Amino acid sequence: MVGAAVLCAFRTLRPAVVTAAAGRFPAPVESLLPPASCVLYPAWRTSTVRTLQLSSALCAGHNKWSKVKNIKGPKDEARARVFMKFALMIRIAVKEGGSNPDLNINLAQVLEQCRRRNMPKASIETAIKTAIKAKTSQLMFEARGPGGCLLLIEVLTDMKSRSHQEIKRLLIRSGGMLSDGARHNFTRRGVVVVQGQNITMDRALELAIEVGAEDVQEIEDEEEQPHLQFICDMMDLKKVRDSLEGLGMQIMSAGLEFIPRTVLSLDQDQLEAASTLIESLNDYPDVVRVWDNIQVQS
Repeated sequence: MVGAAVLCAFRTLRPAVVTAAAGRFPAPVESLLPPASCVLYPAWRTSTVRTLQLSSALCAGHNKWSKVKNIKGPKDEARARVFMKFALMIRIAVKEGGSNPDLNINLAQVLEQCRRRNMPKASIETAIKTAIKAKTSQLMFEARGPGGCLLLIEVLTDMKSRSHQEIKRLLIRSGGMLSDGARHNFTRRGVVVVQGQNITMDRALELAIEVGAEDVQEIEDEEEQPHLQFICDMMDLKKVRDSLEGLGMQIMSAGLEFIPRTVLSLDQDQLEAASTLIESLNDYPDVVRVWDNIQVQS
């Protein structure tokens, strides 16, 4: 039972509870839902006042679901699954912005994460070459899970009908369903994760203000090590990342994530069901990442 544990490292837990200037958003990926629902990146609210809030993510990364039930598996299996998902992320980044990381910031960030996880160079090169040649479709499924939780399921596939039927089957089996409009509860933001050891919350807030982040959250990785997650406008991702690195912060990851606008608390039975559903979705080879709006109490 490794799927949910591994893939949760690529996702965030709580929404950025701040107001920011509206930014430019990329064109939405292709969806199998009706056109009326195809607003992948909802417009961010505008305001003349920019505020920043220091917030604590109760659980995040692998550790979010490990507090629900034991989902950690053999390290070799987890490592292989991480590399498989990284390969999908590389293919999506290449599909969206080309194969040159100097001109494709998103690809550069993914490759940096691959190197930090010691993904073999040959595997990285194969993923890039495959992305250039492959004729695949990038899809985003909107769904509702146990207890009314909302899910975004990112898929890369060479057969849309197959993926659609399998995602639908997995959802129904665990008490979920495809649901038009779920994506409106999410907004796409830049996320930079740094090591959080020996950094007080007061200092974290100072850093966020200094680098121009909108929000900063406390999270834990799969080894329950403390990290800080800085959330920013998509267009400011590189600036915030470089600024944090320049201030001596050790960058663990940086990229674009879907942040829920509001989070939902579930009871224990619903959490178990949601964990099982997300794990099964992540185990499906065509699934790249799954985002949810679930808040897990520590």
